[in-house]
Amino acid sequence: MKRFALIMICVGLLFSAVACAAKPENKVIQMSTTTSVNDSGLMAYLQPVFEKETGYTLEITSAGTGAAIEKGRTGDADILLVHSKSQEEAFIGEGFDETRIPFMYNFFVIVGPADDPAGVAGKATAAEAFQAIVDSGATFISRGDESGTHNKEKAIWTSINIDPVGQTWYQSTGAGMGATLTVANEQQAYTLSDKATFLAHDNTLALLLEATDDMKNTYSVIAISSKRFEDTNAAGAQAFIDWLKTDTARNMIAEFGVAEYGEPLFFNLD
Repeated sequence: MKRFALIMICVGLLFSAVACAAKPENKVIQMSTTTSVNDSGLMAYLQPVFEKETGYTLEITSAGTGAAIEKGRTGDADILLVHSKSQEEAFIGEGFDETRIPFMYNFFVIVGPADDPAGVAGKATAAEAFQAIVDSGATFISRGDESGTHNKEKAIWTSINIDPVGQTWYQSTGAGMGATLTVANEQQAYTLSDKATFLAHDNTLALLLEATDDMKNTYSVIAISSKRFEDTNAAGAQAFIDWLKTDTARNMIAEFGVAEYGEPLFFNLD
């Protein structure tokens, strides 16, 4: 009997050791995202439904795309939700077998004073609109923060061979979209914004140009690979990516903004 009891104690200790050694499932997902999906209210709208349906908890930080991606490099994110293709491709090209997954889009817009002194409204492209701003000498407010929106702005300037930095009509906030819109509104100046954040922001600026071929704004998710950091929550990141493909998520994205603005603020990619 004593021998049997000793054996059972040993078996119990063995199972306890195995249980202690087993790594518990991590139910917290650290997401690093661009300011536009936060400032527009999209993530606050999606988050509770995702958490209820999956049992995961999202911890979200937002910044310009450059800063958001950097959190993936420093181990401070399990998943990125960003919108700058060139920066995303540079990140996944670092050799950790990560994948960029585009899943939705909206449009950049050019906004400015309602009287539109530069004559931006009616231009065929963003490039033509930027040239009109240059020709008029009207004030342009830039985010200047290496975000996806800022990178898009720089690409438009490059397309018309203009370097605006240092020009008297060009100002940089070094801040997010909401703060930049506030400055542009105060100065009744032009700026480039994503449409969702502009509509969600309280200001008197007018939407002057949108939905041109050179203004499409694509959002992607990137799960941080366990090859980059062993302790990344790869399962949680994949759970969010899988959830984005569900009818629930796609319908929510398609409906976001309709009740308040009469139109969706984001569109699913097929």
